[in-house]
Amino acid sequence: MPRAILCLLDSFGIGGAPDAADFGDAGADTLGHIAQACADGRGDIEGVRSGPLYLPNLDGMGLGAAAELSTGAVPPGLTSTPLGGRWGVGREVSIGKDTPSGHWEIAGVPVPFAWGYFPDDKPAFPQELLDKIYAAAGLDGSLANTHASGTQVIEDFGEESISTDKPIFYTSVDSVFQIAAHETHFGLERLYELCQTVFQFTAPMKIGRVIARPFVGETAETFKRTGNRRDFAIDPPEDTILDRLKAAGRQVYAIGKVSDIYAGRGVTHKIKASGNMVLFDRTLEAMDMAADGAMVFTNFVDFDTEYGHRRDPGGYANELEKFDRRLPELIARLRDDDLLVVTADHGNDPTWRGTDHTREQVPILLFSRALGKGSIGLRPVLSDIGETIAHWLGIAPGKHGTSAL
Repeated sequence: MPRAILCLLDSFGIGGAPDAADFGDAGADTLGHIAQACADGRGDIEGVRSGPLYLPNLDGMGLGAAAELSTGAVPPGLTSTPLGGRWGVGREVSIGKDTPSGHWEIAGVPVPFAWGYFPDDKPAFPQELLDKIYAAAGLDGSLANTHASGTQVIEDFGEESISTDKPIFYTSVDSVFQIAAHETHFGLERLYELCQTVFQFTAPMKIGRVIARPFVGETAETFKRTGNRRDFAIDPPEDTILDRLKAAGRQVYAIGKVSDIYAGRGVTHKIKASGNMVLFDRTLEAMDMAADGAMVFTNFVDFDTEYGHRRDPGGYANELEKFDRRLPELIARLRDDDLLVVTADHGNDPTWRGTDHTREQVPILLFSRALGKGSIGLRPVLSDIGETIAHWLGIAPGKHGTSAL
């Protein structure tokens, strides 16, 4: 029985979303602008990488061809002639450019409602909400309470947080309530408990996630976020491909933050890891363990958190090239009838204004030794990805998409 390996490169958009202007993102193109920055020398990092973007394995799977279909142009360093597999473009229909919207839709459940958001005001959170949180959690107050970059807000408020024992509350244009606190001075378990408390109040507001953002270090210069992030997320409103596979008695390996995004639903094996290359290692290990009919699903989060949000095209390019160099290891582990899917959930153009996600289309790259090469075209809903996996693994189709095969 075949298996499916889903590698989600978090935020790796390829431009071209027809509704990008509705989100203030007309012209955003994560892949295209990274490739152009590298071609212009703006992606060079001394001692790390230089020159044009080099992704021969992803390009061979159809990345350049997918980008051309999405935007009408082949990014510098890529080609429009795939060597094998099927390739295409995914278009999101959910009203959002955030993590749950993309992930749920990929798994067969487009978001049927509008998320709640916090305004870009100071404070961003209603005082009534803050008062409820303080009373329930026994807090004397909180810091920041604004839209902010996750790394900058820790640099700005981390020392005060340690000295006052007040957590740092912040948000973004996404549907999130984020809480940063020191792992030892505030306490990691205490931070998780606080997030659970906050989630009780934000879930009815349709705020998608409350995210724990622990950090270590003693000064603004030494603060560093750790891999102990945890997302507390609203349940998907319907069964996803994960639920459907688990109900059919299949294994579902959720690696990285995948389990959190689906509120743990449909997961049979939860594997936490931090860092893209460690996530890659865990993916290979899961493939070695996965039984017939299983799904292995990994979110490679660093593309988004470390390079997209931080507006670092050179760092993003280097991370893409590292993933590409290791891709043959994964392909070598595929059984003859296994299906590899490489895709993304949204964009996060590191050359774009601000620090937030960008509304873009995403690549869909499919590879199996049992599959000939060719285009799957423009897919009108990301749920086609989940339905393609369902078709490949031989389970009943869902409601919201069609198999690309």
